[in-house]
Amino acid sequence: MQNGGYLLAAFIIAWALVFGYVLLLLNRQSKLQQEISSLKEALKERVIKP
Repeated sequence: MQNGGYLLAAFIIAWALVFGYVLLLLNRQSKLQQEISSLKEALKERVIKP
């Protein structure tokens, strides 16, 4: 098996890309959750004080 090293390198790179993408999605989800919380608070204030 001559190309085993290349196969392993490709496998590691693929998993690193998947891991990076998951981290990116988690970061975006966190930011969106903060924005949703902020909008909920703004909406509560607006409903309470017309």
